Amino acid sequence: MTVHFIGAGPGAPDLITVRGRDLVARCPVCLYAGSLVPPEIIALAPRDARIVDTAPLTLDLIMVEIEAAHARGLDIARLHSGDLSIWSALGEQTRRLRALDIPYTITPGVPSFAAAAAALGKELTLPEVAQSVVLTRTSGRASAMPEGERLEAFAETGATLVVHLSIHALSRVVAETMPHYGADCPAAVVFRASWPDERVVTGTLGDIEAKIAAAPMERTALILIGRSLGAEDFRESALYDPDYRRRYRGFEG
Repeated sequence: MTVHFIGAGPGAPDLITVRGRDLVARCPVCLYAGSLVPPEIIALAPRDARIVDTAPLTLDLIMVEIEAAHARGLDIARLHSGDLSIWSALGEQTRRLRALDIPYTITPGVPSFAAAAAALGKELTLPEVAQSVVLTRTSGRASAMPEGERLEAFAETGATLVVHLSIHALSRVVAETMPHYGADCPAAVVFRASWPDERVVTGTLGDIEAKIAAAPMERTALILIGRSLGAEDFRESALYDPDYRRRYRGFEG
């Protein structure tokens, strides 16, 4: 018996990986993260599978389901939205599984920030503009940010920022980042990236608040900030430069 943690992707059902799809299709138990995982993915489970929405459950109750399946030797497809490496509650579940000596695997998924970048039609790293992407959030009811992980500190680097779980704190995000990026810095908000009701609002740090106020968004929206979102006059990378010699490009002469 194995618990298969699966990143179900950002929302569009066809953005789950082939491995994830196949695991869901063969596991007799499916635990999934409520409205964050589309029903089309849940429908991949075997017809007689036990399907459990974990949104209303505590961690203890989720473990009851896992231990019951373990006792019967039944594999579990444990679906989370996006990718499991960030804000997925994976760590607390796997810690308990290790304590119980229950085996598990992890199948990565398409993260929401990648879907948001695709919706914007942008590369988040551009030569000599931005070469780092910071995935972060603001403090909330669920947990506070560790000391030192401040938006101002990240903004000071000039990296492209992707701020999760913070649309309710948009004013604070703008106030803490504008002194470093400037009011003219490109900014965007992507709501439910890749879902049928996806919405994209683009602007600058100076006007993004007003644009969102005219069309409010809640919960599953990402805030993106950085010069890479609007740059056009940037140097092309050396990767495809004819004068750049590398391992997979032959030498003439």
